[in-house]
Amino acid sequence: MAGLTYIDFLAKFGVGGAHPGGIGLTKSILAQENITKGCTILDAGCGTGQTAAYLYDLYKANITCLELNPTMIEKARSRFQSLQFPIQLIQGSVEEIPFRDNSFDFILCESVLAFVNKPKTLTEFYRVLKTGGRLLANEMTVNSKLPKPAEQEIMQFYNIDSLLLESDWIRLLEQSGFKEIKMKPLHLNLMDNDANQEFNFSQDFEPELFTILNQHGNMLIKYHNILSHRIFTCSK
Repeated sequence: MAGLTYIDFLAKFGVGGAHPGGIGLTKSILAQENITKGCTILDAGCGTGQTAAYLYDLYKANITCLELNPTMIEKARSRFQSLQFPIQLIQGSVEEIPFRDNSFDFILCESVLAFVNKPKTLTEFYRVLKTGGRLLANEMTVNSKLPKPAEQEIMQFYNIDSLLLESDWIRLLEQSGFKEIKMKPLHLNLMDNDANQEFNFSQDFEPELFTILNQHGNMLIKYHNILSHRIFTCSK
């Protein structure tokens, strides 16, 4: 597959709201928070910018997007420009956030932590959040421990360094300094398609990406009782 990865598939398909629950779940998570026009919000790993655009449209808050993938950056920039939304878009890594300490009231992170160095990124999130600031995340979680071969198969396909139980996430958040940690299971079948799923296909589209799509589907079927997500919210 010429080195193509699951992230390449998401980028070239231009999947908006690539996390389970999609933009609908994102809206319900945000609705439970005290977000106002004066808030500074970091969309960490913003993808094609669907959530950031919704945030600005609804709250007119001060939105900053951080994204590493150049294809995602291009699609997010095109979205913001066409909507004429003054959203700051920066190419960079969540593992080394290019902002000063205590910069943000909220950090939103949707299916990003699974793909990066988790302790390093959570330490960065804590650093750039203001005191009392909120981290809102929706992340891959396994419901139980897997045999090594199965664990390796999942980690290799998604190109991730670990699979975490809910208790592992809580431990990492606590070690990073977060408090008021609340964890919610995501009662969704990950194999169900979101009828409102957004796609923005790239022109330079490799046919091999359909192989990755099929493999992703097979992975969800094979491990449907194990692979899940959790919504967690916490404060600095």
